[in-house]
Amino acid sequence: MAITLHRGDLPDGLSFGDIVAVDSETMGLDPHRDRLCLVQLSSGDGDAHLVQFGHTFDAPNLVKLLADPAVTKLFHYGRFDIAMFYQHLGVLTEPVYCTKIASKLTRTYTDRHGLRDLCRELLGVEISKQQQTSDWGAPLLTDEQLAYAASDVLHLHRLKTIFDGLIDREGRRDIADAAFRFLPTRAKLDLLGWDTEEIYAH
Repeated sequence: MAITLHRGDLPDGLSFGDIVAVDSETMGLDPHRDRLCLVQLSSGDGDAHLVQFGHTFDAPNLVKLLADPAVTKLFHYGRFDIAMFYQHLGVLTEPVYCTKIASKLTRTYTDRHGLRDLCRELLGVEISKQQQTSDWGAPLLTDEQLAYAASDVLHLHRLKTIFDGLIDREGRRDIADAAFRFLPTRAKLDLLGWDTEEIYAH
């Protein structure tokens, strides 16, 4: 496994194929208050590319990738990351696939849909969440932080393959695809203030 850290943007000419796993690390969970610190990406080849941000967000190569209609962006709980990217990078990320939504649509026998749970049950892989709440705004990230950040994208392609089979097995392909298409709009609703209110409720 190779972890490559980039400052401010992806380099020119870097390709991730037609499906790229994406995640982010931030200073907190409020997109209006907390800044984007790190974006992690992987093509599923076992390597990860990490883009670190300070207080400026001029990243044309990353923005182009996130908006590329020919590249599916693969997330776990993409709702948060998509909102952060829209808020800080000014890009609406699509098309997308979310393993957390896929899990909720297929693993209805459990309420454990975290990435750690999925990796353990479906892949037999243990991932550590010890660095999750560390200071991602630090100018120099530790090796432990970089390894943790990379682990959040290195397994998503394998999980997608498994979930594609489960979605088809359960006859939920149409609803899954519709849920994935709606996810960027759900993120925009969050940013507009409808993050807790169910707009479809009576």
